[in-house]
Amino acid sequence: MDRTLVLGLGGTVDYELTWDSSVFDRLTHAHGVRRHELTTTAPIIDERSLLVAVLAFVASGTGAERFVASSQVIEDFVSHFEHSITLGGTGVRAGLVLDALGIPSVQHLVSIDDNVRRLLPESISYISSATEDTLDPHLIVQYPVGAHVRLTDGDVVSPAPNRLIFANDPPNRRMLLSGDLSSALSDAGVFLVSGFNTMQDHDLLELRLAEVQRAMRSLPHDSLVYYEDAGFYTRDFAETVRARLLPQIDVYGMNEDELQEYLGRSVNLLDPADVIRALLEAHMIIPARALVVHTRYWAFATGPDAVRHRAALDSAVRVAATRYRVGDALRADDVDETAAMPRHGGGEALVAAVEAALPDAVGVAAFSLDVASPTTVGLGDTFVGGFLAGAVRSKEHA
Repeated sequence: MDRTLVLGLGGTVDYELTWDSSVFDRLTHAHGVRRHELTTTAPIIDERSLLVAVLAFVASGTGAERFVASSQVIEDFVSHFEHSITLGGTGVRAGLVLDALGIPSVQHLVSIDDNVRRLLPESISYISSATEDTLDPHLIVQYPVGAHVRLTDGDVVSPAPNRLIFANDPPNRRMLLSGDLSSALSDAGVFLVSGFNTMQDHDLLELRLAEVQRAMRSLPHDSLVYYEDAGFYTRDFAETVRARLLPQIDVYGMNEDELQEYLGRSVNLLDPADVIRALLEAHMIIPARALVVHTRYWAFATGPDAVRHRAALDSAVRVAATRYRVGDALRADDVDETAAMPRHGGGEALVAAVEAALPDAVGVAAFSLDVASPTTVGLGDTFVGGFLAGAVRSKEHA
């Protein structure tokens, strides 16, 4: 594919915390945190309330993205831990995956600083709406299965590994679009749309959506528009985005946490009847041409155009599994190695049952991997990068 891949709409600088139960033990005792206080919904206004939120999510084994009162809260919290500085945002992480697979891209950024300039590889060019350097880091907490934290009146033990994101990011809340976006899209084979989840002003959101729609008029008629959902800070805004952009979206993606949030209930991801019901309900809420749901056990595309994305779906699952096992060092050879590894038995059985019941659904089972230190940060973004790589290669071989 000679045409460009334009990935947006905003990138981030991430502080990836190194999980250390002993530090959490110390902080919970210093702040006197008790089990009955654990909640995932209270405002995060200081170090203590951030700690309470992290522990509540760890106790449930779920992932999420939450707003904090200020970037200083993140700076204070992360100062207790070893951490690494990386680049985030769905577009940027997908671009990093594409770079590892030898596919260049163009990023649309709303903020820039020396971290971004230093960490973006040469194959990734960018357009940016930023007029000055700013840094509003996102805190990424990746916790393992069995993560154990001792509270003053009991213990917290995670039933599954997952990741949490905490941020207060004014540039991404404003989501100012670059004046170069329209021209960048005029030769784009792929346009990835993401990042509206951090916005908190509804009128501004409507304005940005109208601007994106105008820019999208430049897209070639056969371009692929992929929209990746996320944890919206203001849940109703997801419906606004859908109402404005769904007619232009070819593939609408989400993970298992977002699926369950839309449905307002938990889903047994290995029960065919429950998954069939969930996919049907989700597609009623979001009648996309291809609705993609990716989970730890399987990925499905459903909708009238789902079948055309089978190769891209398989690529997405292979690439995400590869990053799970080898981390940021993944290369094309690693993806090839993953392809020969065993699939998850329950996932395979479920895919067969759902495909038999839903004629417009195609599924791919996840891999069964035993990894001592898995990477769970950015797996959804990696999935998107793998999907776009598969879509590009399918078009090349068509």
